[in-house]
Amino acid sequence: MASQQNSKLPKNAALVHTFLAKHGSPASAYEILDGLRGKGISAPPTIYRALDQLLARGLAHRVESLNAFVACDHPAHDDANGFAICQDCGSVREFTDPEVVSAVNALAKAQDFDVRHVTIELAGQCAACRDSGSEVSHG
Repeated sequence: MASQQNSKLPKNAALVHTFLAKHGSPASAYEILDGLRGKGISAPPTIYRALDQLLARGLAHRVESLNAFVACDHPAHDDANGFAICQDCGSVREFTDPEVVSAVNALAKAQDFDVRHVTIELAGQCAACRDSGSEVSHG
């Protein structure tokens, strides 16, 4: 699916999307830049333009609390998503849930607030770290 999506993207956006999809964890713009220097990308503005294109198409997301980016795991979702972030291993799992979106929209309506974008971030411990007995860092 990623290669099919990438065929419709400008070259640099396709390179960034492939990098994010293979990276396996959130990556900062500078980590992406370091990973793509051998592919002809050598300037931060190039990475940011490519990320802007991916974000606009819903093919990537910014994980606000980490100031990092991930490839979208659910490209068919609307503009509401969430992330479960493990504070031990750093893994990030994207989730979508229509009931959560409905609840957020109801809260916004009760506040007479026009929601344009929703991102929910849960910080804690993934099952693998919990099963291994790892401790969550509180910071």
